[in-house]
Amino acid sequence: MDMKRISVKLAYFLRHCENPRYIDLNGGWASVSEILKALKSVSSDVNLSVLEQIVAEDKKGRYSFYDETHQKIRANQGHSIPGVTIEMEQPKPPEFLYHGTATRFLDSIFKEGLKPHASSEKSKPRQFVHISSDYETAVQVGSRHGKPVVLKIRAKDFVNDGHELYISSNGVWQAKCVPVEYFSVYYPE
Repeated sequence: MDMKRISVKLAYFLRHCENPRYIDLNGGWASVSEILKALKSVSSDVNLSVLEQIVAEDKKGRYSFYDETHQKIRANQGHSIPGVTIEMEQPKPPEFLYHGTATRFLDSIFKEGLKPHASSEKSKPRQFVHISSDYETAVQVGSRHGKPVVLKIRAKDFVNDGHELYISSNGVWQAKCVPVEYFSVYYPE
């Protein structure tokens, strides 16, 4: 069984599906039985224990079950499905947060600020910009898109000036956008 392929399809169904008929827009929860039916197109062997393994082993904590009955599942962040709202906390942020990107995107970022983007050329934009709590993670994220660059965001100033900053249940900071005046650029060595 190709667990990676199943995980990629799970991410699509929970975060980017064109026709999310099985997703409750309020919270992003989906019926596990419906998701398992949909995943049968990838592998006829997929079952609840496979889904539980994917959730448990995902290093980024992308998914969660609603409760211990495991009848509902969702992606914790990264949605491009219009209307999906995930409840997130708004704690006081640290002084600085970081966003990893590639140098090829800097011209656009400096024109428009930091805005949500698509996870691939084939998908729709996400609802939020994903922001890391540490520099090293931002470098890793930026490396996935080309030559990495890190934007150091003055998070406290951003919030103090009235902008909203959220954190998802798996620790990813998020904002609708970050204007240029709140970040500076660092090039990893």
